[in-house]
Amino acid sequence: YPMIYIFEKTFGFVSDVSLMELADTNNKLLRKLNAKAPGTFQHSLQVSNLAEEAIRAIGGNTLLVRTGSLYHDIGKMNMPNYFIENQNTDYNPHEDLSPEESASIIIGHVINGIEIARRNKLPDIIIDFIRTHHGTTKTQYFLYQYKKENPDEKIDESMFQYPGPIPYSKETAVLMMADSVEAASRSLKTYDGESIGNLVNTIIDSQVAEEQFILSDITYKDVTLIKKMFKKKLMSMYHVRVEYPE
Repeated sequence: YPMIYIFEKTFGFVSDVSLMELADTNNKLLRKLNAKAPGTFQHSLQVSNLAEEAIRAIGGNTLLVRTGSLYHDIGKMNMPNYFIENQNTDYNPHEDLSPEESASIIIGHVINGIEIARRNKLPDIIIDFIRTHHGTTKTQYFLYQYKKENPDEKIDESMFQYPGPIPYSKETAVLMMADSVEAASRSLKTYDGESIGNLVNTIIDSQVAEEQFILSDITYKDVTLIKKMFKKKLMSMYHVRVEYPE
C-alpha cells in the first residue's frame, strides 16, 4: 500500500489500513506493552471492547476508537509497578511516597505516553487519545490523602490535576468513559446489576458534571446509550445473570 502511506504522510490522513495494522496486538509496541505492563495491556483490551461497542451504539469510527484505546496507557510502561493493575504482590510502592509524589507519577503516564507514541511515530489522531483520556480530572485518591494529612493547609489542587486537554470527539470522549469505568469495576466488592449500574452512573455523571465532554459533540441521548451499553458489557464480562421480573 505504498501510495496510501505517501498520502497519509502528505496530508496527515490515517487510513483504515493503517489503523488495522496499529490495532494488531502482535505489533512491536503493543507486544512491548504486554511484556512490561501486562495488567495495563489487559485493561487496554477490555477498554477497547467497551469503547468499540459504545461507539457502535451512538455512531462513530469503531476502528479508530479501538486503536486509540489500545495505546491510551502506553505511558505506564515507564513505571508499571506504580499502577495497580500491574501490582501482583502485597507491596505497593506508593506507600513510600507522599500523596503529591504519587500523583505526579500517576499523572506523568500521559506525558510519557505522548513521548513514547512520538518516538514510535504513531499518528497524531492516535496520540490525541493519550492526551485527552483523563482530560482535566483530578487524581481524587491522592488529593483526599493529602487533605487528610494536611487538614489546615490551603491546597493547590493543580498538583493533583491532569493537564488536559479534554476530549474533543465522540471517540475520545467514549475512551475517557470506558477507561474510568473499566478500571473502577475491578474494585467492586460484589458484581450484580445494581452495583455495576451504580458504578457506571456515578463515574459518567461525575465526568459530565466536571464538563469533560463539552467539546465532544456528545448528546444526552448518547450518554444514556453509552451507559446502557457499558452496563450490559460489564455484566457479561463479570458473568452477572440478568434478572427477569417474575
